[in-house]
Parts: sequence; structure tokens; C-alpha cells
Amino acid sequence: MCGICGFLGSEGRPDVPAVRAMAQALAHRGPDAEGITIDGPMALGHRRLSIIDLSPSGNQPMANEDRTVWAVVNGEIYNFQELRRDLEARGHRFRSRSDSEIVVDLYEEQGDELVRALRGMFAFALWDGARRRLLLARDPLGKKPLFFARRPEGFLFSSEATSLLRGLPGRPEVDEAAIDAYLTLQYVPPPGTAWKGVGKLPAGHRLVIEPGGEPRLERYWRLSFAPRRFAPATEEEAAEEVRPLLDQAVRRREVSDVPVGAFLSGGVDSSLVVALMAQGASRPVETFSIDFPGGGGEAPFARLVAERWKTNHHELVVKPDMVAILPELVRHYGEPFADSSAVPVYYLSKLTRAHVTVALSGDGGDEVFGGYRRYLWDKLARQIRATGVWSGPVRALLARLPGAGLSSVRRFAAGLPPEQDAAARYLPLVAHFSPRDKDSLVLGRASGQGDAVEAWFRGILAASDAADDVNRLLDLDTQTYLPDDILVKVDIASMAHALEVRAPLLDQDLVEWMAGLEGRLKLRGLRGKRILRRVAEGLVPRSILTRKKRGFALPVDGWFRGELRPMARDLLDGEDGRCHSIVDRRAVRRLLDEQDAGVDHGERLWNLLVLELWLRGQT
Repeated sequence: MCGICGFLGSEGRPDVPAVRAMAQALAHRGPDAEGITIDGPMALGHRRLSIIDLSPSGNQPMANEDRTVWAVVNGEIYNFQELRRDLEARGHRFRSRSDSEIVVDLYEEQGDELVRALRGMFAFALWDGARRRLLLARDPLGKKPLFFARRPEGFLFSSEATSLLRGLPGRPEVDEAAIDAYLTLQYVPPPGTAWKGVGKLPAGHRLVIEPGGEPRLERYWRLSFAPRRFAPATEEEAAEEVRPLLDQAVRRREVSDVPVGAFLSGGVDSSLVVALMAQGASRPVETFSIDFPGGGGEAPFARLVAERWKTNHHELVVKPDMVAILPELVRHYGEPFADSSAVPVYYLSKLTRAHVTVALSGDGGDEVFGGYRRYLWDKLARQIRATGVWSGPVRALLARLPGAGLSSVRRFAAGLPPEQDAAARYLPLVAHFSPRDKDSLVLGRASGQGDAVEAWFRGILAASDAADDVNRLLDLDTQTYLPDDILVKVDIASMAHALEVRAPLLDQDLVEWMAGLEGRLKLRGLRGKRILRRVAEGLVPRSILTRKKRGFALPVDGWFRGELRPMARDLLDGEDGRCHSIVDRRAVRRLLDEQDAGVDHGERLWNLLVLELWLRGQT
């Protein structure tokens, strides 16, 4: 796990000082070593977090035997041992035990197609000096990030946006279209970023560029949800076939020369990962969880799993200083990013890093196995529309229901009109600010204009090869929410503390196998993740398997009536508010006033407060 950066000069030598500045900005991702290599117009930078082969032999950049191919790699290649054995049989000789070294040798054998052979989480840059071309690639599901930009003098890239900006001569102009999408999604979707002229490599894509040339972006991997022939017909049969894939996924991610532990939230996903780790362990598994004062989290359920598997459990009750931590998080994420659960992940990562360098997590369970409540809401809406008896007045009544606990009902009501297509119906279930909300919030936005996020969703759904509605939504979330929210959240929060987080439930072999199953096996009745729960029977306490999905309940609503209230009022409604150039101050003030009156706008205000803090950092 590391940070990578580089500069490809358009003519002549690269901007080496820019690469050094970008590498220094990645020091938190790789505190163990720094390496910079210059080869003609290419300068590659690397910051190392030592995980496999802790010796200097594992330092990067790495080269092939004649030093014509160089690479910097961020992440882990889980099948590197099998690939290495095959390469050695073909005559390749390795100078380290590092998993990253196989990238240069595999490129010699397979060229750009090497990405299809890799199983892991990675973003890498490979410079072919003989052919004078740079290859960038990001893993299929998007676990590791990669940003890029162009200057007249050349092309530059980095693992983090804050690092990339160190290589630019000035702060790029804010892209207001990207901010419009952020207000809906709480993140900026790829391939764009919050700045004009700065891009990010989408998951499952590679990019090739020569000195002075135009970058060529290509998608090399797409998850297929097409029904698989000879697929299991029942949940029991599916669980029986999934179990060995899960075991393999966990064992692959336990390979390390440094201590390995696990996040343990008390939900089904992380509890099962811990159980599978414990079954094959020779010593107690190190597990970690946090809670907030007064409870509300899942720490009590995490303790049940820790007791069941006799783990060495570490638990911390955190009283976050939100006024101090929010600006720090905004700085780390670089782009505006408003998933408030980044707060517990940040604190959890800090706790975990004090004991281990690698942690396994339960990320991906909802997208792979069908666990989000919104899939149930969508299913219920489809059933109601199919009856043909839905009436506008009842829909309007639901939409006006008061109370924070009924926000899901209001979102559900917004997706009921039969004239809407699937994208328009699903968007209210995930949006912070809907297109209609933004009509009155965003300055200069014409009422009823087409929405870019809705169009993005519509394109993905139209291209999906899924044969049922459940799998179409899983396809959508796997291409949007998973790589651009969930995985970004975990990568930045964990790497801020130099902690490597690995996600067994996002193993590529497992994900591809699950995608081919019918939706009815993943979501039946009022409960999702049917297959994962079957696998977990006997491994996870029954009280965890049968309880309602909770997630990490953050008291955002209370924060905006307590310690965050003065900060929000001052920044969002003050005379010098930066966001006033984008959003209507009167609309923002109305949200603040309604929050004081008891209406829950916590997540929306978090979205706007993050935007305001981010905009202040752009000047």
C-alpha cells in the first residue's frame, strides 16, 4: 500500500521538483520510504508503506532486468504468488519478494492486457522507455484512486487530489457542473473532478499517453450481471458454492509480513469476515470497533462476535470534536466529499493503526449480496405501481409526512409516479438534494432542466445486461456508489493513518460469481443478503443475523443543533460565505431555520458545510 505520482514531459525532461512535491504530499500514505526515478521524459515518484518484503528490495519504483520498463504500484496484488511462479517458469528473475514487482515482468509478457490477470486492489503507472509510453491502470472495482491533469509542459498524475494540486502552477477553476452533481450524490462522479482540467481514472479503466500526445482512456473490465447457465436454483445451493469463494477471498488477504487485524462493526458482513479469519487462525484475531457516547452504534453486537471467536478485541468510545475534525477531513479528501460515516472510519482507522498495519473489512457486502434498504423500497414501489391503484393524493400525503424517521418514506413516495423511468425513480432513494431541490437551491439553474446525475444513472441502467430489477440496481450501485463513495471513504480515512484496508467481500472472483445469480436469490420478502446470511449461519450469532440493518448511526441531526450549530450559521449564512456564489443564501438559511425548528436536515447541511469548507481551501 503506497502513494504514487509522476510527470511525463511533453518535450525534454520532466518537472522533477513537481514530482518531489507531490510525493511529499503523499507521505501519510507511505511513511516508510520514498523513491523517485527519472528516465528520459518520465519521472516516477513513490511513497512506501511496507507490507510484503519489508527490506529495501521492496522499495519502488521497480524496473525490469534491462531497466527499460519502470513501475510504481499502489495497493496489493493478491494472486502475485501464482503469477510469479508462472513468470519464473518463463525465465523471469525477481530481485524482491514484493507483490508489486510482478507488474513489470507481467507487462513484458502480456503488454497492456496484464491488468486482466491481476487480482487485487491497485492503481499503477508503468513507463515503457523503449516505446516511450505511459500506462496508467486502476483495479476493476476501484479500490485505489488515481488523479491526473495536463500542463503545457506535460502530463501528471497522483494517488490523491491534494498531492496532484502540488504539481500544478496554480489552483484550477472550480467546475460548477461537478458541484451540482456533488450536491446530489455527496461525491463528484468520475471521470471529472471538482476542478476543470483535472480528471480521475474510473474503476476498471486504463489510460495510455505518449510525450506530448493525447491521453487514450479505455475500459478494460465490466461486471456482467447476465444470468449464468447452470446457476444454483436455491439459496442453500448458492450458499454452498459461495462459502469456498469467501474462504479463498479471506485467505488471499491475510498474506502479509506485518500484523493483520479486522474492523468489527457488529453487522453481518464484518462479523462473517472475522469468523472466517478466526477459523483458520493460530492465534486470536485482532479486532477493532468504536462507538459514540450514549451508544447508538453497533459496538454491543461486535462484542458478541469477539466473545464467540475469542478475538483480542479493542473498543474505543469516541467523543469527536466535530468543529476540529470536519476541516481536517475536508483537507484529506481533497474533493468535496460529504459521506458523514467518514468520521467513524477515520477514528476507527486511527485506533486500528496503533496495533496493526493491515485490517480486513466487510465493505462491499451490500452491493454484492443485495443489502441496502433502498432495494426493498424500489421493490415495494414496483409492486404498488403494478396494481394500478396508486393515487396522487396519497403520494402527496406521504411526501409531506413530518419527522426524521420518515425520511425514507418521503423518498419512497417520490419514486412512485408511473410515468417516471427507473433512473428517475431510483435517484430520490440516494439523493441528498433531488433535481427539484436543486432548482431552488443552485443559482442559475433553470427549473426543470435535465439533471446530469439522472442521465448518468439512466445510461448505466440502459447498458446493463441484468435480466431483473434487483440486479440492475446492483449493477448501478457497483458502478457508482461503491467505487466513488464507499471505497473513497475507506481509502482516504485509512491511508490518513497509513493503514491498509482489504475487503474480502469485493474479491473479483466472488463478485463475478455473485453477479450471475438471479435477483430473487439475493432479495426475497423484506430481507436482503439472503445468501450471505445462509453462509453466516453457525458462524455469526443469530441475534446479528436476524436484527434489522442499522449501519453506523451518526447523530448528525443533533450536531447541527449542538456543537456544529454556531459553525454552520457562521460559515453558511455569514457575509463571507464562499458557497453563496453557487447556492442561494436564502435557501440555505431556510434549511438552517428549519433545522432549529426540529426538521432533520442534518445530512443536507453536512453536504453544504463540507462544500463551504472545501471552497475556502481553494483560495
